[in-house]
Amino acid sequence: MVDNCFSAASFCLCAAVLAVLLRQYNREQAMFAAIAACTAVVGGALLMAGPILTEISDIFTAAGISDDYISLVFKAVAVCFITQITADICRDSGETAIASAAELWGRAALVFMSLPVMRVLMEIINEMI
Repeated sequence: MVDNCFSAASFCLCAAVLAVLLRQYNREQAMFAAIAACTAVVGGALLMAGPILTEISDIFTAAGISDDYISLVFKAVAVCFITQITADICRDSGETAIASAAELWGRAALVFMSLPVMRVLMEIINEMI
């Protein structure tokens, strides 16, 4: 696992240097290099995450948590990662307003995704009262 981290870190540093060098000549190519590097690293992380996600799912299932809530947690984590990477790329490209809009969209998506959980929570509170 540690060697994979060093490989990913080396790849990211090389991609960052490439993006900085490209930015001097062509900002668009630098942005595409950063996007390509992010896509490659996220793809590698997803390949490594398969067994981890299975183990976490097994733990939640053993605890008696519904599969619907387990998938909701995983979707929320995915929205957070996608939103953060998107906002960071936009900020690196000098588009802070677009980065803020991406973060706003991510927050709104999380609120929308949490509505079924809030509904169940309110039903439990009503039953207790």
